Amino acid sequence: MYRLYYYPGNASFAPHLMLQELEVEFELSLVDRKTDAQKSADYLALNPAGRIPTLIDGDLVLFESAAICMYLCEKYPGAGLMPDVGTPERAKFFQWMMYLTNTLQAELMVYFYPEKHTIDPSGAPFIKSAQEKRITEIFELLDTELAGKRYLVGDQLTACDYYLFMPAMWARGFKKPPLSFPNLGAYLRKIALRDAVKQVCKSEDIDLSSYA
Repeated sequence: MYRLYYYPGNASFAPHLMLQELEVEFELSLVDRKTDAQKSADYLALNPAGRIPTLIDGDLVLFESAAICMYLCEKYPGAGLMPDVGTPERAKFFQWMMYLTNTLQAELMVYFYPEKHTIDPSGAPFIKSAQEKRITEIFELLDTELAGKRYLVGDQLTACDYYLFMPAMWARGFKKPPLSFPNLGAYLRKIALRDAVKQVCKSEDIDLSSYA
């Protein structure tokens, strides 16, 4: 049985969606960020980066949200959550997964923790404002990409779709939130209808009413 170390609405959200979609047996272990449990000695022994999530699969201990998602894709190829090897869709899958984690998610971390990116605390609000503009441009790019498409890669759901849903959810408080874009908004509302999303949001006490 898998064990996912998580915190509600955190970067563990996408791996949680994957486990739920795959309908495999798993247990959740809460890592309470409110008490900095991710920096505890016990947790650091599992994940020396001191970040959430961590997945346990037998003797394997794996961290980094995107790595966990891709690992699960490869472990269950019949689920179709990653396109077949050698196809153009497979290449696009890697492109978008890297973009979502290395660009979108990384830019959001600067937005949410601007004080970590300056030695002058008074500059943090300006960093936050600049980041919101940069991230909104990323959502504009994704909105254009999704025009006339059902999913981000190919004609069926992949891990990229669940991974995109996560940072889009984090940005719901933006002046121009992801749901306000015509293509991206319709796409996110469709993903929100999936049973895995409903079940995970219920488990993590996340309100989906804005996606109705």
